[in-house]
Amino acid sequence: MKVVVFGCGYVGVQTARLFVEAGSEVIGVTRSAESADQLARERFPVVARDITDRAALASEARFARPDVVISAVSSGGGNADDYRRLHLQGMQNILEVLQPTRAVFVSSTSVYAQVDGSSVDEWSPAEPDRETGKILRQTEELVLGQGGDVARLAGIYGPGRSILLRKFFDGAAVVEGDGGHWINQIHRDDAARALLFLAQTAPPGIFNVCDDTPLPQIVCYRWLAEKFQSPLPPSGPIDFQRKRAWTNKRVSNAKLRALGWQPRFPSFKDAVENDPELVVQARG
Repeated sequence: MKVVVFGCGYVGVQTARLFVEAGSEVIGVTRSAESADQLARERFPVVARDITDRAALASEARFARPDVVISAVSSGGGNADDYRRLHLQGMQNILEVLQPTRAVFVSSTSVYAQVDGSSVDEWSPAEPDRETGKILRQTEELVLGQGGDVARLAGIYGPGRSILLRKFFDGAAVVEGDGGHWINQIHRDDAARALLFLAQTAPPGIFNVCDDTPLPQIVCYRWLAEKFQSPLPPSGPIDFQRKRAWTNKRVSNAKLRALGWQPRFPSFKDAVENDPELVVQARG
């Protein structure tokens, strides 16, 4: 299987590694030569190409007609214009220039704008308020129209990356409002395994990629405070300006699990207990 992974960042590079282990021919793509150089020791070649540059994509013979393309491109916290270029225009270029047999687009559960604490699945309304979310939805529809897969990832954490843990250990954590809003997360390794699974096994469609156990924020912080014998973070106002739009919902992974995928870390608590790198690196 010939696989091209666009966006060899935190999740993308781990996904590429899994494809290599599965015996696929993999090419990784990053935005800059510097990023490509940093990945020079990986077991797959990594090249620097601009996903928005059709000529640059067409000039790379190894990109032509792959079996699978994974688009895990990060907007880098950008604005709507960045989202439009990197996601919508980038995916249009992938589909038209590379003409993959199958495309998997890494989207976000932030497209669910529910704020009532309800459970959401792939059939729930996904009507984001922010322009960036609307562009994600447009890109999803583009991919679905070509028979591809959409992976809506929850908040990503893992070795070297857990905003929740870092803020807790740094003393910057705040229990927002009454702390009752739900936190939906997915460990990086489980996200990568899900992308591999979708490309190899799943039928075309939308799939939520999250763990089995959404947690109310206050429950999570109380557990961390007890486990690490630390004070409970103070209360404060809800941050409505966060990078991922403020929502309050429980994301279901039942559709993906029904096909046979299951997370190695069913909950954030399991990861804290069983992934030593997660805690050590978060503590600094």
